[in-house]
Amino acid sequence: MLFNKVKYCRAIFVFSIALLSSAAAPALAGYQSGMDIYKEKPKASREAVDFLTKTGQAMAEVAEAAKPAIVNISTVRTEKITGSPFSPFYDDPFFRKFFGDQFRQQGKPRERKSASLGSGVIVSPDGYILTSNHVVKNADKIKVLLPDKREFVGRIIGSDPKTDLSVIKIDADNLSTLSLGNSDALRVGELVLAIGSPYGLNQTVTMGIVSAVGRANVGIAEYEDFIQTDAAINPGNSGGALVNVKGELVGINTAIFSTSGGYQGIGFAIPSNMAKTVMESLIEKGKVIRGWLGVSIQAITPELARQFRLEKDYGTLVADVVEGSPAEKAGLMRGDVIIEFNGKKVDEPYILRNIVADTPPGTEAEMKVIRDGKVESLTVTITEIPAKAEKTPTVFRNALKGVSVQDLTPDIYRQLNLPEKIRGVVITDVESESPAETRLMPGDVILEINRRAISNIEDYEAIASKIKPDVEVLLLVFRRGSTIFVTISGEQED
Repeated sequence: MLFNKVKYCRAIFVFSIALLSSAAAPALAGYQSGMDIYKEKPKASREAVDFLTKTGQAMAEVAEAAKPAIVNISTVRTEKITGSPFSPFYDDPFFRKFFGDQFRQQGKPRERKSASLGSGVIVSPDGYILTSNHVVKNADKIKVLLPDKREFVGRIIGSDPKTDLSVIKIDADNLSTLSLGNSDALRVGELVLAIGSPYGLNQTVTMGIVSAVGRANVGIAEYEDFIQTDAAINPGNSGGALVNVKGELVGINTAIFSTSGGYQGIGFAIPSNMAKTVMESLIEKGKVIRGWLGVSIQAITPELARQFRLEKDYGTLVADVVEGSPAEKAGLMRGDVIIEFNGKKVDEPYILRNIVADTPPGTEAEMKVIRDGKVESLTVTITEIPAKAEKTPTVFRNALKGVSVQDLTPDIYRQLNLPEKIRGVVITDVESESPAETRLMPGDVILEINRRAISNIEDYEAIASKIKPDVEVLLLVFRRGSTIFVTISGEQED
């Protein structure tokens, strides 16, 4: 009986194994098939590998050819600071009574040395170097480090804050140079290399594309026509080279858009054609000679296009004509819409401004304008910008001496994260040894002067011009999210 039970259980076991095997067969087959897939390694085609290899080698050769002309620039500046949280109380009689005049001495400006790093591009074998103005501005000492580790002392030949460009010179010869390309020929999507010294890391090369051209109203310089690129640009890259695939200099890296201080995919470079004009003028004349037309201009909006009977909103509207200017002599009138200047289309005000500035004084230029719905041609002789036409800040001989301001713009509201209700002028610079040096700083927004509200530069100058030299000034300033009152002592007359 026991034997029969064992035989019966064995039969059941064999039958169960058979059922399990038949049920698992598809799953095992699928598993095996999956294993076969993993065994098959994907392969790139020979054509693809060859193409990418050649592309990589080509970009490496371009970088290798350009790098010897890119230098590291380090500067030393002298800054004056107070560095004390008690600055508002230095002149307070109460504190002076208890702490004596020694307490007041702590409030006097102290000097400190600050260092900064940037880049530059050698443009001539005898040592002329193109860089950004903000890299060498107010520098007491400039040191230039070449790729071969040689060091030289640099001296400034000339600077142009309006384009943020400077030319410096070192005493050397037979240097490697970078030839200037035609930045006007750049197209969006072209490959470019950015070469410089980000964070002091010499000879750093990054690659990207031209993201846009003709970027203006960025708020970096007065004359703007930037090349936008996504090639990684970081602090220290300023003054370095933007190079095309031919190994030509097509731009001088000057700024980045960033909320963190580092690379975020948007960098700006000054076009080589603009840089060449500025550089040649600085070397030959020591300053930049710009052409002048003598008009106030503005962009065409859809509403203005309808009012001036334009088919579309293009061109640049003449808002005013300066008396005795080349524009007036040429017959240009308020309300004219300039659509072409010397064969170049004028779609935006900044385009006309840059073209005229680059036109040598004495040059005859042809303009096409739309007047009363009809296209007319005018001939104008460009002259040099007269000194009185330059937009230089008004100099006051009072507590506000050395303070430079400008109107608030949408870009400034965004950059400084200003509330919409804020109205005033933003401080762009405070000169050293000026009465306001230790009280104000760039980025401050002046809301009131002596309890009088201001909304723009006109208000600022109207009030500031009436302040006597030795009178103390009370300012209401918006700084870092809050308003504060600031007092500035007047200058003592000689």
